[in-house]
Amino acid sequence: MLIGRVIGQVWATQKAPSHEGAKILYIQPLNLDGTDKGQPILALDAVDAGVGERVLVVTEGFCAMTAVERPNSPIDMAVIGVIDHVELEEGTA
Repeated sequence: MLIGRVIGQVWATQKAPSHEGAKILYIQPLNLDGTDKGQPILALDAVDAGVGERVLVVTEGFCAMTAVERPNSPIDMAVIGVIDHVELEEGTA
C-alpha cells in the first residue's frame, strides 16, 4: 500500500468492459512527511475520492480488483481510503 494525493481524474472514451462506470484517478505518491515520491500513477477509485485529497492506494492486483468489486479484471491499483490525518511517533519518518 501507499499514501498519495489525488492530482487529477482521467477520462477514457474507450475502456475494457470491466472498467465501465469506474472512475480513474491520477495519484501522486507521497512520502510520510507529505513530499512527492516518484512518478504519478493511475488507480481505480473505490471510495469516491476527489482532487486534492490524500488517499490510501493498494498496489497489488487481487486486492485492487476486490476493492472495486471487479473480480478477474486487469486492475493493479485502487484507491481504498481517504486519509483524514497521519500521526507519526518521533523518529518514525
